[in-house]
Amino acid sequence: MNVIATPRAPYSPLSRFAGILRSEFCKLRSVRSTYWTLFAAVAFNVGLAGLEAIILPGHLSAHDKATLDATRVSLGGIHLSQIAFGVLGVLVITSEYGTGMIRATLSAVPQRRLVLAAKALVFTGVGLVIGIVASFAAYFTFQAFLSGDSLRSSIGDPGVLRAVIGGGLYLTVLGLFGLGLGAIIRVSADAIALLFGVLFVPQILVQLLPQSWQAAVGPYVPMEAGNQIFSAHQEAGNLGAWAGFGVFCLYAVVALVAGFLVISRRDA
Repeated sequence: MNVIATPRAPYSPLSRFAGILRSEFCKLRSVRSTYWTLFAAVAFNVGLAGLEAIILPGHLSAHDKATLDATRVSLGGIHLSQIAFGVLGVLVITSEYGTGMIRATLSAVPQRRLVLAAKALVFTGVGLVIGIVASFAAYFTFQAFLSGDSLRSSIGDPGVLRAVIGGGLYLTVLGLFGLGLGAIIRVSADAIALLFGVLFVPQILVQLLPQSWQAAVGPYVPMEAGNQIFSAHQEAGNLGAWAGFGVFCLYAVVALVAGFLVISRRDA
């Protein structure tokens, strides 16, 4: 008796990429450091917001309370949680180089840029969810612990919703910046040092420049530009919220593009 085999459906590029995405997501959630870094990011955001709500109002003058950007204050934990996101972004790729697992990954998927694209998309999805949740949690924690109405705001006030969502956007792009640098350097410690050097050192050096240079250069350094997206009110001389975020995204794009260019040109 002859059996006629049913032809298999062609394995489309889309289904192949979906499989790579699932694989990269499994890698990300199977590593203990992922949970610790994301937990630290949420804890920094929420914990610092609660402390600021309890301590800060009693140390502010009436003028300070009237002019302070309370939404940005409630998201002050981002300056700590950005460390966790940056480290995780770097480790998404450098951890495989460190353990040698990258050889197995690239044997299964020889298209190296496809692997990097999948890593970037998976990190973007996870980063957006955790980053935005952490920002909303920090904002509402700050509001809940305030003892008076002087710094209180509503999520519907002008600029507040954008700033809270912007906190998650900032953290996600920062992690992608780290991912790009990790793809270029491939060594965790070196990539992490470079990432935070790029973030913090220009911020310090700008303060040493003449005032006219500070006004011209300062708004475009990475951290200053990125910070505008989670500020409800923009100060004079700074870039607008979306313009500043756009500049910050450019830094991440440059790193990722460089990562895509070099990843196919070097041995694993």
